[in-house]
Amino acid sequence: MNSKDVIEWFIIADEDFDSAKILNEAAHKHKEIICYHCAQSIEKYLKGYLTYNDIIPKKTHNIILLNETCIEIDHAFEQMRNECGLLNKFTNDIRYPYRIEIKEEDVLYALNAVERIRNIEPLLNLRNFLIREHEIQDDGKEHTNE
Repeated sequence: MNSKDVIEWFIIADEDFDSAKILNEAAHKHKEIICYHCAQSIEKYLKGYLTYNDIIPKKTHNIILLNETCIEIDHAFEQMRNECGLLNKFTNDIRYPYRIEIKEEDVLYALNAVERIRNIEPLLNLRNFLIREHEIQDDGKEHTNE
C-alpha cells in the first residue's frame, strides 16, 4: 500500500465535497452538479479505502459496487448501503441529457450522506492514521533539511 496514493484519493474526495458545499451556497443552485460532486466524493473515499487495503479499485463509478467491496473488508460499511444507493443515481449519468429531476431535499440528503459516510469509523480511523503518519514524515523531512 502506498499511503501517498490513499492520501491523494482522500484529498480529491475532500475537494469534491468542498465544491458541493460551495455550490450549495450559491444564489442559483445547480442541484445536479452538487449531487454529482457528492457522489464523486464518496467514490473517491471508497477507492482510497480499497487502495489502503491493497485492492486496486475497479474503474467504475458504481458506488454500490465499491461499497460492497468495502463491506468484504469491514462490515461497518453496511451502515452506508442506503446512502450509497441514493448517491449512486447521481454518478456520471446525471451529467448527460435526460437527467433525473433533483429536488432540494435530494441535495440536502446527498450533502448529509457524504458527511455521514466520511465519518464512518473505518474511514475516520484511516484519515486520522494518515494525518498522523503524514505529520511524522513531514517532521522527519524538516529535521533533515536543518
